[in-house]
Amino acid sequence: MLSFNNSKKRISQPKAVWAVFFTAIIAFMSLGLVDPILPAIANQLGATPSEVTLLFTTYFAVTGVAMLITGAVSSRLGIKRTMLCGVIIIAVFSTLAGLSNNIWTIDGLRGVWGLGNALFVATALTSIILISENGVSKAVILYEAAIGLGLSTGPLLGGLLGEISWRYPFIGVGCLMTIGFIFLFTSMPDEHESDRILRKKTSLIDPFRALKHHSIMVLAVTAALYNFGFFTLLAYAPFIIGLDAHGIGLVFIGWGVLLAFTSVFLAPRLQRRFGMINSMCTMLTIFAVVLLIMGIYTSIQWIIILSIIFAGALIGTINTLITTAVMQATTIERSTVSAAYSFVRFIGAAIAPYLAGVLAVIYSPHIPFIVGGCFVFSSAIFVLFNRHHVKSE
Repeated sequence: MLSFNNSKKRISQPKAVWAVFFTAIIAFMSLGLVDPILPAIANQLGATPSEVTLLFTTYFAVTGVAMLITGAVSSRLGIKRTMLCGVIIIAVFSTLAGLSNNIWTIDGLRGVWGLGNALFVATALTSIILISENGVSKAVILYEAAIGLGLSTGPLLGGLLGEISWRYPFIGVGCLMTIGFIFLFTSMPDEHESDRILRKKTSLIDPFRALKHHSIMVLAVTAALYNFGFFTLLAYAPFIIGLDAHGIGLVFIGWGVLLAFTSVFLAPRLQRRFGMINSMCTMLTIFAVVLLIMGIYTSIQWIIILSIIFAGALIGTINTLITTAVMQATTIERSTVSAAYSFVRFIGAAIAPYLAGVLAVIYSPHIPFIVGGCFVFSSAIFVLFNRHHVKSE
């Protein structure tokens, strides 16, 4: 009976929370949509893997830098207007990318797309936490569930559309974000109590001040190192898996489903039973081992496929654990914390995809996974030795 009541309470959320939740699913679906078509873009546009993986690098580089202004923008425009601006930018520039014929143009448009992503993602996480009626931990789990659902459904749609043309997933993102804009515009109130909280003006230097807090910096650096492995797998694996767009999509569906499931159900259980840091270090270490296995057995297709799918379970757990720890780290305004943390962690997400492509060309297809695994293992060591700075519950 108690379990039923807890589940009912978890589902009972303000309408605005569900508006952000479903739009976030579409936003993160856009990342998975592109993944299955990376080899097709390289083949049809005559681009190298490193040029194509720049789609991730420009996206996350701009996203990371833009995170620094999201607090200042949202404190002046409010939650709803900031998210709507982000959604519009994503819709417009993803569509333009789908209509382009040059890889460098697409890379540039993808970078502007990252600006829209920053405006939406940082504010979405903050708004769900502020508007939710069930506390920070459950709000973070809801947000991570949106990420998991988006990443798990995106590859399927991307694979299906990519079988027709590599352009359609980009255009599909534009159409989906237009739907998200309508849903957000009609479902979210123009002014909410959380808007009044955010309207306390924040400065552009506030995120840098936040990074002076040891807990935020430790977790941000941990996430940046971990993201080297995460986005090596996401951006580079499609090139060596040996499948067409539809096949890649199916593999990443399995990856995304496990990511969604573990982010919601496994991560909270591990945290309660073993503690935040112990769970985080264990999952990071296992993920590092998986990447090293992928590096050793890169030419064996079934090992790569199973490793990708299993990695989804680890990534979902790690994402929720780190995000929860960051949001509980200090009493600083959460929009500022999110901006500071995201700025640092996206450094790894921006560098890893391009680095993987370059390492594969210069050395061998095995090296990117091995390097990614070493970065992930270093993240586990780093947070373990700095655990006294991190709130463990």
